Amino acid sequence: MPENSANTDSPRTLRTSTTTLNVINALKSLNGATVTKMADHLELSKGGVYNHLATLRENDFVIKNGEEYDLSPRFILIGEHVRQERILYQFGKQELDKIVEETGEYAQLITERHGLGIVLYLRRGEKAIGSNYPDQMERKPINLHHLAAGKAILDRLPDERVEEIVDQHGLRKRTGNTITDKEKLFEELAEVNERGYAYNIEEEVDGLRAVGAAIDGPDGNVLGAISLSGPKSRMQGERFEEELPKKVMNTADVIEVNINMDTRSEEF
Repeated sequence: MPENSANTDSPRTLRTSTTTLNVINALKSLNGATVTKMADHLELSKGGVYNHLATLRENDFVIKNGEEYDLSPRFILIGEHVRQERILYQFGKQELDKIVEETGEYAQLITERHGLGIVLYLRRGEKAIGSNYPDQMERKPINLHHLAAGKAILDRLPDERVEEIVDQHGLRKRTGNTITDKEKLFEELAEVNERGYAYNIEEEVDGLRAVGAAIDGPDGNVLGAISLSGPKSRMQGERFEEELPKKVMNTADVIEVNINMDTRSEEF
């Protein structure tokens, strides 16, 4: 039956569909599970969980190995389709590859959805450290306040939207350098706005630094941002303060211009 929220302005949702989505998210979080484990995790009856899993399995969204259920590789195809259709990915991938080849560092292209960062593309250079780091970044949405690219995006958003994001997701502390105070975050964003690029100085991972720049769309709204990351031993001095910020901003500008030109060409 339809389930209406207390907020009359919100769309009506289907309880069954919501439960199915919860089952999918639970399988992702648990990295596969039995019916019993899923029922305990979701606080639902085993019979109810089984019915949802059986429906998903019948439609090839879930596979079963022994007594354990897991997400089907079909989600890979769906995810790749969504990524390929993003104009930011279409024009950003090639430019990100170029900057990685030039610097040898690690680069990423992210966008914002529901106040969190979603990685559209990442690339490890020949000098990049942390082989497991890219996998961790791709697996789930990430907070924006401790990322160079994330702060570059936040700078482009209205203050009211930034307030909403902070209220909803908080300012989780990742290291001793992470900004956890809302006032300090806004002070940092003011500096980002003045410079034109953002820094992550060991705010996400100890010893890791990054510089990021935003990418705007034809309508002036921010589409996402790019960043270049590396160990503090290589991310300091003139290279970190001048050379890499210039490269990152130039790359962001090229992506932005290419997107705007492509969009404009469709008008003729």
